[in-house]
Amino acid sequence: MSPWKNIIPKAHTDKIKKHSMPGKFHPMLAKLTHDHFSDADWIYERKWDGIRCVVLNTGKKVQLLSRNQKKLNDTYPEIEAVMEKQDKSFILDGEIVAFSGDVSSFSRLQGRMQIRDRQQALETDIKVYYYVFDLPACDGYDLEDLPLRIRKSILKEVLDYGDPLRYTSHRNEEGIKFLREACRKKWEGLIAKKADSSYHHSRTSDWLKFKCVNRQEFVIGGFTGPKGQRIGFGALLIGYYKGGKLRYAGKVGTGYSDKQLKEMSSELKKIETSESPYGEAVDEDNVYWVKPEKVCEVGFTEWTDDGKLRHPRFIGMRYDKEPEKVIKE
Repeated sequence: MSPWKNIIPKAHTDKIKKHSMPGKFHPMLAKLTHDHFSDADWIYERKWDGIRCVVLNTGKKVQLLSRNQKKLNDTYPEIEAVMEKQDKSFILDGEIVAFSGDVSSFSRLQGRMQIRDRQQALETDIKVYYYVFDLPACDGYDLEDLPLRIRKSILKEVLDYGDPLRYTSHRNEEGIKFLREACRKKWEGLIAKKADSSYHHSRTSDWLKFKCVNRQEFVIGGFTGPKGQRIGFGALLIGYYKGGKLRYAGKVGTGYSDKQLKEMSSELKKIETSESPYGEAVDEDNVYWVKPEKVCEVGFTEWTDDGKLRHPRFIGMRYDKEPEKVIKE
């Protein structure tokens, strides 16, 4: 009998069952809410500003998979290595994170996300960490029907922790107080999770995003030409899908480094097209349209009454998100 089974109360032992390791795994996703709360039936975790990563470990083979099922082993070989040292099979859910000071930084992680050479990845000065927060399976058993609190208790005990593998701790009850603290520390926010929830392979209101700032993913549908001393492009034209059509959300002209302007301009020119991908008229000058194949993350202060972003700022590219699944949160 596996020692971790002793953690499971007798009333819940019938909720675990044998299973075979899947080839793919779609993680549970949280819904955004502005109705923040404190509740004894919920737990609250730090919202990491990184990329989602699921680990499938058969005991002989380790797969690191992004949210859209892309293999990440060559990009983050140090995480693969720490997984290979674990003495069991499992499925883990967590976030790959890089830091700028004490704050997780998606912008800093950008320097690792495009690397596909293992040695090059290890030689960069960008250290990454894998913060695990859920355990859908362990030692050939499906744990998804167990309450979250029990899954996290098992998760805390079964792995041999040490950098770059870290456990995501949580707080009970005091969601509002924890959110205020998170925002003071300039975190992205919190994830509120129903403590007795099972694990679902979909977006669910059992997990909720409490954000300190407004930010989300958008599809790039075009760009404007540069002016003056600007290199690359002037601004990205971004949007989201609604009713099967790409809706225009505005243009983003700030937040880029010169290196990003140059590199992104080169990539966008490869997917230029003569027709607008938007299902509505876009009243902008000096526009170049692109196929809606690329996704970026943008921070902003609020949505305007006419459905556009106020004070948008480029955060980074998202290579782990499928464009057609980008909607207004």
